[in-house]
Amino acid sequence: MERQEELAIGLESVRSQVAKACTEAGRDPAGATLVVVTKTYPASDIRLLAGLGVREVGESRDQEASPKVEESADLNLDWHFIGRLQSNKARHVARYAHSVHSVDRPGLISGLQRGAAEAGRTVRCFLQISLDGDSSRGGALAQDVPALADAVAASENLQLAGLMAVSPVTWDPNRAFSDLLDASAHLREQHPEAIDISGGMSGDFMQALRHGATHLRVGSAVLGQRPPLG
Repeated sequence: MERQEELAIGLESVRSQVAKACTEAGRDPAGATLVVVTKTYPASDIRLLAGLGVREVGESRDQEASPKVEESADLNLDWHFIGRLQSNKARHVARYAHSVHSVDRPGLISGLQRGAAEAGRTVRCFLQISLDGDSSRGGALAQDVPALADAVAASENLQLAGLMAVSPVTWDPNRAFSDLLDASAHLREQHPEAIDISGGMSGDFMQALRHGATHLRVGSAVLGQRPPLG
């Protein structure tokens, strides 16, 4: 089977599942954005995916994303940075990422603002929240989210998109995404514009959709078994 056919089958399967989950939840599937996560996959896959109608692409490491962005510059893609972001990489990431899903500490905001301003663009920021209170794996504590939201909203070249979270490995995803939905509602009390929720990956995007996720970060369910890191 050729690679394009493999990708087409994976993409159709995920899109069908998204449509089914949205129908069951009484949602319009158009309100669910599928971000295809291409980390560790070659730029040639991105080109094939673009030919299949994919426009939202996710990467988690700046050193891998940068050359792929350059190689795919003619494809008119929206790039989502979804990995844990180092402070010294924030300025550079803001030069190409349309959205950053992992803003979890104040030190990132100044770098993102500087990079976005230098590039003359606006970057959408999702605040990553730690649902279980263990910030060692990334994510701000719930009590720190309001200050982060205020700082992003006050930055001229940054737009507060909403919240992102990863379901803790020991939790039922339904509990995790229910908590994320509650946290989103709380954020919108002070920032009504922060309507988006980034939640759900290949193993739990169906549960995330049932609890209001607007952005799904899906990789292996579309692209197949992830290649080993070199």
